[in-house]
Amino acid sequence: MAQDNPTPPTAQLRVLTPDGRAPGEQPQWRRDFPIDTAQDNFVARRDFTKFMVLISASFVAGQGWIALKTLRGRPGETGPRAIARVDELTVGQAALFFFPGEHDSCLLVRTGEGGEREFLAYSNKCSHLSCPVTPDVKAGCLRCPCHHGSFDLATGRPLAGPPRRPLDRIVLDVRDGSVYATGVEERTV
Repeated sequence: MAQDNPTPPTAQLRVLTPDGRAPGEQPQWRRDFPIDTAQDNFVARRDFTKFMVLISASFVAGQGWIALKTLRGRPGETGPRAIARVDELTVGQAALFFFPGEHDSCLLVRTGEGGEREFLAYSNKCSHLSCPVTPDVKAGCLRCPCHHGSFDLATGRPLAGPPRRPLDRIVLDVRDGSVYATGVEERTV
């Protein structure tokens, strides 16, 4: 007696094609590369979990890198650095220097002859979008050409334009005929 063999479950599956036609009616290229669209869009929980773990690990690694760089501190803050000789700059003249790191541009301005405040130095990056500032000693300000912002030369505080935070002030020490940068005073107000 012959038994009726039921069709195996795999043979009962129908490949769903994007246009809904039977697999035999598909163009040759689609028959060469058969893709079951229902299976193609399926994402297993395990795959989703692996993806989320990898993304989370990337965020943790990024935060760890930021924390490490913050804990290490800024390079070059170990001691004073000579940035100019006193006789190199005349009143109203400015000089560009890098402190504390080799990529941190700063601006040294000579504002007068003698006295405690004859030299001032600030970060050369506007606190709005980091455009370089230029000194206007006669007007008593530092100007940002990108968005027409300006800062008070004596204090580094914003006077006009979009900047809301003052420029970082470079702490100076004048001795033995030289101007030394000794630290950075990062200000938020």
